[in-house]
Amino acid sequence: MNEQVNNDTPLKDLIVDFVGNKINPENDEVTIDHITEVFSEEFPEFLLKLAEENWINGYTQALNDVDFVKNEMKKQNVTEELN
Repeated sequence: MNEQVNNDTPLKDLIVDFVGNKINPENDEVTIDHITEVFSEEFPEFLLKLAEENWINGYTQALNDVDFVKNEMKKQNVTEELN
């Protein structure tokens, strides 16, 4: 998160310039942490939406993992019963 952001697209350029002007870092390097800090102040709805999507994806993956493990355990039990 402390990695410098390369502004290699017009949107990145706009964001890096805005954040750089707002934070004014000593070494003139804008990091993801800086961008996150400014977005949390200036555009919290955007970060909230990303966090919600991330939570939903994580929760869905956890449910899929539980189903997978249950199925694997059933397969193992069936195989043990056959032997």
